[in-house]
Amino acid sequence: MGFKLFPNLIIPLLFLIPFSSPKPRAYGQLDYNFYDRSCPNLSMIVRYGVWAALRNDTRIAASLLRLQFHDCFVNGCDGSVLLDNTENFMGEKNALPNRNSARGFEVIENIKAYVERACPLIVSCVDILTLAAREAVFLSGGTPWPVGLGRRDGFTASENAANEKLPSPFEPLGNITAKFAANGLDLKDVVVLSGAHTIGYAQCFTFKNRLFDFKGTGKPDPLLDSSLRSNLQSTCPNVDGSNSNLAPLDSQTVYRFDNTYYKNLVNKMGLLESDQALMGNPRTAAMVYDYSMYPSLFSKDFAASMVKLGNIGILTGKDGEIRKKCGSVN
Repeated sequence: MGFKLFPNLIIPLLFLIPFSSPKPRAYGQLDYNFYDRSCPNLSMIVRYGVWAALRNDTRIAASLLRLQFHDCFVNGCDGSVLLDNTENFMGEKNALPNRNSARGFEVIENIKAYVERACPLIVSCVDILTLAAREAVFLSGGTPWPVGLGRRDGFTASENAANEKLPSPFEPLGNITAKFAANGLDLKDVVVLSGAHTIGYAQCFTFKNRLFDFKGTGKPDPLLDSSLRSNLQSTCPNVDGSNSNLAPLDSQTVYRFDNTYYKNLVNKMGLLESDQALMGNPRTAAMVYDYSMYPSLFSKDFAASMVKLGNIGILTGKDGEIRKKCGSVN
């Protein structure tokens, strides 16, 4: 089968590897075979787009995964996080959790451009984002999962909704759990989806209080490993100019999607206070221990939680639209 979008490409073997997971016909309102006839090369196009982006930017896998999470948590999975500001609304890109932080918009837009050349006005931006998040995990060493397709793009976005609905690393576990519950996700999903922090980076301001003055005590957070704290203090010195410096969420296997995140929590090496807080609750701590010991269990449960995430508040059928460009409505 030819792949005319990339005429000079020698396709790596990974692009030809089928997913071994069983693919039932449908999940809810979505269909695993939705584009089989209308855009048969879709999965290959998306995988190549993510792979090419990852070659140029090792952080992009985590950014794409985070982008899907931030999209689905604000009024459902409708591609709203991709929209630029208009005269009618302030988009989510400028909300506090996304400002100077959310990344990967150009990757989705580039993939969309290739998809439009192959299958004009067939594939939604939100389906591309959902597939890209799956490919980001797979290309980082994680286990892929079947993705139901057929979502349609929304018409609007809300900066205020993003500020209100997205969890913050400064919030207590109870608040974060409540925001998950508002989207039909439970405590197990909190623990499982937090495992996405096995890849990616965080800006110093999100955890610097743990290094120098934890909760006004004038001392570091006692739940942070001392050797890790020393390294982080070098990366994030106690000056304002260091707030945007970056540190890996998982300093052991920075770019590999695995279960080391949970091992870090057991060893008091969780970077964010909201991550380490999972060890302070008996129910979540028990799950952390399980995932730290059984990587296959984490892979299975992460796949299940990602399917749940991808089905939050979706638009299908005649609702929404298929955007031509992901940053603007048609």
